[in-house]
Amino acid sequence: MEINRAEPHWPQLAEEIRRRISAGTYPVGGRLPGTVALAAEFDVSQSTASRALAHLRAEGLVNVVSGRGYYVSG
Repeated sequence: MEINRAEPHWPQLAEEIRRRISAGTYPVGGRLPGTVALAAEFDVSQSTASRALAHLRAEGLVNVVSGRGYYVSG
């Protein structure tokens, strides 16, 4: 997925993560890539990746395990 530079980045990244969860690329209970990996893959800042993950967490789609990372909620 290519980020559209004319629009806010974090919603686009959050939508791509949603798509990957729906497609089974990121299975329920599976660990998501961290903010550094997501930022590098999509050529966005770490704060953008963090904001996308925080938004998905607020939606209940992912959860965070302190010191371990983000996981797909089951």
